[in-house]
Amino acid sequence: MRQRAAVLCGAAVIAAGTVTAAPAEATATRLPQPAPTAPAAGPHWEECATEDYPTLQCASLEVPLDHERPHGEQITLALSRVPHTARTYQGPLLVNPGGPGGSGLTLAGFVASSLPAKVAAQYDVIGFDPRGVGRSSPALDCRPGHFAPVRPDSVPDTPDVERANLARAESFADACGDKYADVLPYIDTVSAARDVDAIRAALGAEKLSYFGYSYGTYLGAVYAKLHPQRVRRLVLDSVVGPEDVWYDANLHQDLAFNDRHRAFMAWIAEHDAAYGLGTDPERVESAWYAMRAALAKRPAGGRVGASELEDTYMPGGYYNGYWPYLAEAFAAYVNDGDTGPLVEAYENFGAPDASGDNGYSVYTAVQCRDAGWPRDWDDWRDDNWGLYEKAPFLVWNNAWYNAPCAFWPTPSRQPVDVANAELPPVLLFQATGDAATPYEGGVAAHRLLGGSSLVVEEGGGNHGITLSGNDCLDEHLAAYLTDGTVPHGDGGEADAVCPALPDPKPLESKAASTSSRGSTLHGLLGFRG
Repeated sequence: MRQRAAVLCGAAVIAAGTVTAAPAEATATRLPQPAPTAPAAGPHWEECATEDYPTLQCASLEVPLDHERPHGEQITLALSRVPHTARTYQGPLLVNPGGPGGSGLTLAGFVASSLPAKVAAQYDVIGFDPRGVGRSSPALDCRPGHFAPVRPDSVPDTPDVERANLARAESFADACGDKYADVLPYIDTVSAARDVDAIRAALGAEKLSYFGYSYGTYLGAVYAKLHPQRVRRLVLDSVVGPEDVWYDANLHQDLAFNDRHRAFMAWIAEHDAAYGLGTDPERVESAWYAMRAALAKRPAGGRVGASELEDTYMPGGYYNGYWPYLAEAFAAYVNDGDTGPLVEAYENFGAPDASGDNGYSVYTAVQCRDAGWPRDWDDWRDDNWGLYEKAPFLVWNNAWYNAPCAFWPTPSRQPVDVANAELPPVLLFQATGDAATPYEGGVAAHRLLGGSSLVVEEGGGNHGITLSGNDCLDEHLAAYLTDGTVPHGDGGEADAVCPALPDPKPLESKAASTSSRGSTLHGLLGFRG
């Protein structure tokens, strides 16, 4: 993200910010050749039903830690399934919620129950925890409690604050290297894509259909690059910019999240009758930053400081269904000095837990391994301060989230060139105001994936837009999964355009805030991916 230029003591900055470079792999640009996958016995499925998903089944699958050594050390992937029920069977539909680091086990149940019944009945909807994640084994947890409150202020406006944040980032990278030295070289997107093909083979399918959100779009694109002949259908929702992996992608996110946060401030101003924070969006935004400054000095409930406040409000950039709850907490603090709703919002949206520790460990492992990151902290400092004055909302919070990559113990690969002209029709979905995966990434993927079709949600700002209440988008998705039908435009960026859903209403309104389906989906997708 971006920042303003701070005046720091040169000697102190050098002491805090010098990072030793680790060499990139000389052979990183060569994609591994797909290893022959021996026929395997199918997974042993057992019932793992929940109240919401009564037909959900679970299984596990062993795969090589290193796919170049198929008979070497094995790891275990956790799988889930909602089996097909129709006579017409279209094979497995693998689903992924993103991250990297997101668990996909429950997503299978959600997708199967949210698609039209006659469509879902034709597929085995397959979820999985990627390597390192959740119920897969080993599951990474580099430094439990890394995000425990109260952390240093994310904005490093003094040498001491910068040193404190750098120490946290370096200690996290060191902890990962100490605990998982033998595993980290194989926690990356290419290895995960090889796992996807191992799942396909274990299911006995010649071809695989795939439906990914967020980072899951990049995983799907990499799988398609490795195994184009094994792709039957490919749906990518909220598309990672495939040419920005990963350092530049985070810088581009910063600008987009700032725009989305300002849209939230404007929404609060529009509903001044409910929140009493003024009708001028700039005044509302000033009040938010004043709240942040106050919390930096006196954390709410001893738990919500400036960094935790950013953690709490960042989810509003992913999904506007959270806006009414975040607005109420903001108003209670500013108007009444009541910290209770703010602490509650932090617990609901920003507080870490064990699954979050695991997800972050995998997130850093994948991102730091997938692509090169600056190893000289001066580059990070310059880039992030350079953005801060334009987009202060999340710049430094995002920078520190990714900063372990400056110290990562495993050398980086080069990102995969996902350009592909060997695929069947591919269907892409993208909102114009998406902050986590900005619109330009969807356009770039559309260009790189020959024969793809791009459906745009015009005016939408949410991240993850299908199966979230927009019937226009979902009709395109259902048609494609039914018989491969995709829209064809007139040569412009978009092949089809759907209007965005209206913004939510304040909680006092009978209309309440969000569809339950949208809230459920965004709970499964999580944040940061």
